[in-house]
Amino acid sequence: MTDFITSASNPLAKRIRALADKRTRRREGCFVVEGQQPVWRAAESGWEIDTLVIAPEVITNHAANVMIQQLERDDVRIASVSADLFTRLSERDGPAGIMAIVRTRTIPLPMVGEGDLWVILHRIHNPGNLGTIIRTADATGCAGIVLCGDSTDPFDPVAVKASMGSIFNVPLAIEREFTNVRDWARAQGLRLVGTSGYAEADHWSFDWTPPVAILLGNEGDGLTDDLLASVDATVRIPMTGTAESLNLGVAASVLMYEARRGRIS
Repeated sequence: MTDFITSASNPLAKRIRALADKRTRRREGCFVVEGQQPVWRAAESGWEIDTLVIAPEVITNHAANVMIQQLERDDVRIASVSADLFTRLSERDGPAGIMAIVRTRTIPLPMVGEGDLWVILHRIHNPGNLGTIIRTADATGCAGIVLCGDSTDPFDPVAVKASMGSIFNVPLAIEREFTNVRDWARAQGLRLVGTSGYAEADHWSFDWTPPVAILLGNEGDGLTDDLLASVDATVRIPMTGTAESLNLGVAASVLMYEARRGRIS
């Protein structure tokens, strides 16, 4: 059954706008995802879709209409809105006419599965960086991502958009206390590898063969001395130009790909 919504004052329209706020997302356990491919990836990966919102006059893709029909058969609530209202609700410059309210999903740290490559992010603040890291983790076959400390919300609209749907395929665990994350990594037999500009080993020469968890710190401060004292090894990414550092998302991508290459070469 499809609901037809014409007013921005409709409760659903207000709810979509409210979900841009972190507190509302936490309270409701929901977030908004836009675009045909990300919405389909959510459905294909078994995430619960609360409501599908469509602007029929904008949708010209046959595959999108097939997806809508499938979700309707799956008894997903569907709301139809005008192109103008959809644009007002959208976080994108060029709305595709499809968005969904999706139930959040994270995994308690003790329940995460096994894997040979993990990424641990400590106090990461930029949701765009997080989305990029999630996308690269998916591309490199990373087992999952652990967020610790006061990190940004993985369901922030910017993070979700930057992940390009990969958020639905990469297991996410959230644990505020780093000591718990460290103990978990050791119990899993993971070698905890931090990053430091002062490390003797560069990422090319480092032995990535054993199962590893790459630890990355805050965009501005990196890893604290206490965190560096907790790792099993540190690596640096050599830079021959004048740049002092790399963007966190770029650095994480470089390390994930090198770790994966080191395990298959």
